[in-house]
Amino acid sequence: MTTSLAGLELRPLHIPSSIDAPDAADFREMVRIRNLVYAEISGHDDGSMPADELLPLYQPQPDMKRFAWIVVVGGDVVGRAGLDLPQEEGARTASWLVELRRSVWGHGIGREAFALIKRVAREHGRSILQSWAEHPAADGRVVAAPTGFGTIPLDHPARFFLASGNTLEQIVRVSALDLVGVRPHLKTLLAEAEQAAAGYRVVQWTLPTPDEFVDAFAGMKSRMVTDAPSAGLEFDEEVWDAARLRRYEAGYLDAGRHMLVTAAQHVDTGELAAFNELVIGKDRTAATSQEDTLVVAAHRGHRLGMLVKCAGLLAWQDIAPHSPRVITYNAEENRPMLSINERIGFRPISYEGAWKKVLT
Repeated sequence: MTTSLAGLELRPLHIPSSIDAPDAADFREMVRIRNLVYAEISGHDDGSMPADELLPLYQPQPDMKRFAWIVVVGGDVVGRAGLDLPQEEGARTASWLVELRRSVWGHGIGREAFALIKRVAREHGRSILQSWAEHPAADGRVVAAPTGFGTIPLDHPARFFLASGNTLEQIVRVSALDLVGVRPHLKTLLAEAEQAAAGYRVVQWTLPTPDEFVDAFAGMKSRMVTDAPSAGLEFDEEVWDAARLRRYEAGYLDAGRHMLVTAAQHVDTGELAAFNELVIGKDRTAATSQEDTLVVAAHRGHRLGMLVKCAGLLAWQDIAPHSPRVITYNAEENRPMLSINERIGFRPISYEGAWKKVLT
């Protein structure tokens, strides 16, 4: 397996102690290339992150072993590769990425990077590799998800995944909500949801999570890999406790990122029944990310998804009034959550293919 570009190096990424450290140059360059690649894919900068906000996510953690490389050609960084290994007991899965500037597509670099990823995964006993790649709306030849929900174009990334023996398992819709003028609509939807959610109340906090909610919130976070639609993807069941939740929160707090958690609490029992996360970086004029949302299975049917989303978005306009839009991700077969988002006003802007490779 060779590349047509001379001087290719897959250099292990050094993780500095701070972004201003003398040895932080490679990390800063990796982030610069990351942001350029995402802008090339999407046509906008909503996925961009400053290096100092990304660095805490690369610090060693007991829950995840992370391998990262920068792709260097002729002395220039042109991409990055990564492999994340969950550290649950008996874990079989790994998530990976290969991201390259378009100027170096078609030279075999992706194949060499993926070969390295497979070798390291095998060395660590992993047999299931999974990756997510963004695609525009399908136009022309397409690849359909086996779920029966959604297609992606047969574009360069899709051809790479297929040629590398990956199978498309799921389509994820990337949606955006324009926050300008949306407040009256959100208030109407919230009032309707509150009527349907009699017996529940909204509780909200910014990180760190108050001690009284830590155990319950950790329990809900552990359900994200088991309760969310996953099609043919495979996930190692995660164990969350208070310590793991605090480590998760530290990744945001240490980066200066701001998260609002909006939860629905069952009044009679005090149980947390649903939650939604909204996140923004230090630049409060940037796009907002709507991250995890979950309604616990035993509490479904009370419009709690609409309740926590609308309550969160209304509070968010006081927290980040100059953020222009919210970006969110949902499986195309997750019709209940998509219906909520569509009624709120989210509109699709692109799609992600979720790909799986079984190592033999």
